[in-house]
Amino acid sequence: MDTIARTPQQVGAGIRRFRRQKKLTQCDLGEKMHARQATVSKLEAGEPATQLRILMDALAGLDLELVIRPRTKLTAEAIEDLF
Repeated sequence: MDTIARTPQQVGAGIRRFRRQKKLTQCDLGEKMHARQATVSKLEAGEPATQLRILMDALAGLDLELVIRPRTKLTAEAIEDLF
């Protein structure tokens, strides 16, 4: 299932959901990313200053990929309801 995210908080929630589905702790994901648990926590919280490299490392650690496509017609509120 695709996860739609338009805000840093939605990206973080998606990362958290997939991490939990894989039964990984933040520390486990951090080890896969060569990052600290605090870095994973900030990413999942949607910290706006998160570097793109951190996001890409997290996606790789979860065996996920980023797909860029035209926006759907869903409203921001409808996307929030998905989380």
